[in-house]
Amino acid sequence: MLNGHYSSVGATLARAGVPFLLAWVLAFPGDAEADPPKDPGGDAKSGAAAKSVKEMKLKASGNGRYFVDQDGKPFFYLGDTAWLLFQRLNCEEVEEYLKDRAGKGFTVIQAYVLRGLGARHPDGNSSLLGETPLIDRDPAKPNEAFFKNVDYVVNRANELGLVMGLVVAKSWHVNKHPERVFDAKNAYPFGKFLGERYKNNAVLWYVGGDSAPGSDEAVWVAMAKGLKDGSGGSHLVSYHGSGQTSSSTWFHQADWLDFNSIQSGHGWAAKTYRFIDKDRGLAPAKPTVDMEPPYENHPTGAKTPRIDSHQVRKGAYWNMLSGAAGHGYGALDLFHLYKDSDGPFPRNGFQPWRKALAYEGSRQVGFMRRLFELRPWYKLTPDQSVIVAGQAEGEDHVRAARAEDSSFVIAYLPSGKPVSIKMDKVSGKTVKARWYDPREGTWAEIGEYATTGNREFVPPSRGEHSDWVLVLEDAAKGYRTARARREPPE
Repeated sequence: MLNGHYSSVGATLARAGVPFLLAWVLAFPGDAEADPPKDPGGDAKSGAAAKSVKEMKLKASGNGRYFVDQDGKPFFYLGDTAWLLFQRLNCEEVEEYLKDRAGKGFTVIQAYVLRGLGARHPDGNSSLLGETPLIDRDPAKPNEAFFKNVDYVVNRANELGLVMGLVVAKSWHVNKHPERVFDAKNAYPFGKFLGERYKNNAVLWYVGGDSAPGSDEAVWVAMAKGLKDGSGGSHLVSYHGSGQTSSSTWFHQADWLDFNSIQSGHGWAAKTYRFIDKDRGLAPAKPTVDMEPPYENHPTGAKTPRIDSHQVRKGAYWNMLSGAAGHGYGALDLFHLYKDSDGPFPRNGFQPWRKALAYEGSRQVGFMRRLFELRPWYKLTPDQSVIVAGQAEGEDHVRAARAEDSSFVIAYLPSGKPVSIKMDKVSGKTVKARWYDPREGTWAEIGEYATTGNREFVPPSRGEHSDWVLVLEDAAKGYRTARARREPPE
């Protein structure tokens, strides 16, 4: 129950320099799910209109290709990455960040639970929370003040329609490193602690901490099994490996691994689809997601530019049309979560977090989700045979997929070069053809054609950043280009 004493405690903590969010959760220790004080700069309506996913329980579909909720409804994984979310933002900033991401169409927020034990992290980043996650660096002594903060963020994300994709611990805390705290004995109870604490929330879990398992495999496996037992098996678990790897490399056959997690890496023109192709060829079938593809504004080397929105779009469409169950997004600036006071900017090429929120790629992956969800995207299967001419390798590689019933085909053209399509790959007598602009989320009609022979399609523009999506569909199906006005979002 909220009362004057707790309100006074919160004010005192805030004056003492404790971040606002932490002051609030410490002031109300018995009510982690209560609403925080009204945010005078926030949009109350957007929060009220959001559909909570707190009761959502995700699982793999019957064919093992995508995610579904407890009612069997397909779930499109579109993740944003804010690794230090629990350490860098105060209450108002958390609200602003989560509402922005929900508004852009993200469905998952990816963050670390443990990434650094003190105020200063080994990679040079820092925590502003004022609380260590573990008392005396002991996993058997989780700091309640730290986890009250995690409670609040997880609950608020769920209220706004966002599932949390939580990486348990950075590799430092398991590998041979000064911040190592886990071993095969204490990893299981800590995993169980987390699984139990958040079993009533919409959460996905990752162990691995951005590393290959190596000699610490037993530690990560124990942690994963603790998560499973703590949640009663109700949460999905995967492994977040190092760059240019998939969890399938080590654990595809493991019974605790529910889906595969890819880190395709941050190179220029990274062939992200190669990892999806490989995972889809494995048995048993499990959903696969590139949860760490090339981050927007990520350096790629001395002779290549930073990742731009075109590279972001390319990786996203390549992955989805290769059969991924969803896709991750990141801007490296949002890893640092720099405040305005951390300037001058750009700082080592990075911008403050609010500016990074507006990067084009974050909006455009939402356009991608919108396109896919206007059709039964989960029925798509990769099919490069629809492309008769115009295929290329490298940056101009065209990727295509066809619905299981052949009712529609989607092809991604990275630079707007003409492509010829085998028209009988689409069902029915007449094909309705449209262009989708992945930069603006808009449509352009092409025309209707017979489902016979081959036909060349020339995009509206051509150039290094002029990517287009070709959508061909059985005209009799009547697929739409926008949701019905009263239709709720997925």
